[in-house]
Amino acid sequence: MKKLLGILVLGYRIMLNKIIFKFIKCIVLFLKKINLKKFLFDKLIFNIGLNQILENRKNYQSMNDIAEAELKIFSQNGEDGIIDYLIYKLKLNSLNFVELGVGDYRESNTRFLYNRYHPKGLIVDSVENLENKVKPYVNLWKGDLRICNKQITFDNIDDILKQYSNFEIDIFSIDIDSIDYWIIKKIQKNISKIFIAEYNPVFGPTLEVTVPNIPGFNRTKYHYSNLCYGMSLKALINLMNKKNYSFVGTNLQKMNAFFVLNELNVDDIFGNLKIKSLNHYTDSNIRDSRDKKYKLNYLTGENKLKEIQDCEVINLENNNEELIKLKDLL
Repeated sequence: MKKLLGILVLGYRIMLNKIIFKFIKCIVLFLKKINLKKFLFDKLIFNIGLNQILENRKNYQSMNDIAEAELKIFSQNGEDGIIDYLIYKLKLNSLNFVELGVGDYRESNTRFLYNRYHPKGLIVDSVENLENKVKPYVNLWKGDLRICNKQITFDNIDDILKQYSNFEIDIFSIDIDSIDYWIIKKIQKNISKIFIAEYNPVFGPTLEVTVPNIPGFNRTKYHYSNLCYGMSLKALINLMNKKNYSFVGTNLQKMNAFFVLNELNVDDIFGNLKIKSLNHYTDSNIRDSRDKKYKLNYLTGENKLKEIQDCEVINLENNNEELIKLKDLL
């Protein structure tokens, strides 16, 4: 009798566990379906990040390097914190933005700005079904976020900006891993108060180069290593000087440079910043290089530049635009 009772109890427990397991599985599937888990996680990150930014502001006046303000909320690295530092110091009243190259917008330079202030904004990327991919990360009805699902080219950038950004731009960000130099060269001077642009630290501190202005440029197709793209920091700074901007520093990863419009009293507002040598801003520890089978091979230091020495670039030194192999400049 006891043995039979034990078997019944064991069977009951197994059946109960199966029921509980199926119930939990249904709950998980439901949460996934309504995307609640991601929503709650992002909401938590937003509030933690906002509280930290408000705390960091207490130290803004004493900072002598914008990288000290780094804080990652929704940006790829710590750009959220640096952007807040700049807008706080400049006392900007509006925060309208344009961001070129956003992926699905989960990690981007302007997502936190939009979710906090809901200003006017334009994001541009060629990712398939961009609007559908962006929607889970923002409330489109709360602000005026315009989404342009196109590949950015030298020929269409002016038309894109005219069509989608009929507002005063406060923050402009570009990170398209390709012909960034040529896009910046094409756009008008004084386009925004704050300007953020990605550069390629692999090119080092002395070269003034960019990849050629190739329509549909793809960094992986241009060189398997993924290391030959964009422009050198020196080329970017010289170009931005012509656009009436002052360089104020980079992020800690040394890949995104920040500029402020000269008319905004840069020297007075950011006089405490100590701008370092270009050697410092190009000494990056990022190791995202690939081998010919597209596997990470973690090249470091000069080996990264050596890997792409046979690539053709445009040498911009002395205002020339000469197509040349990298190895002929080294």
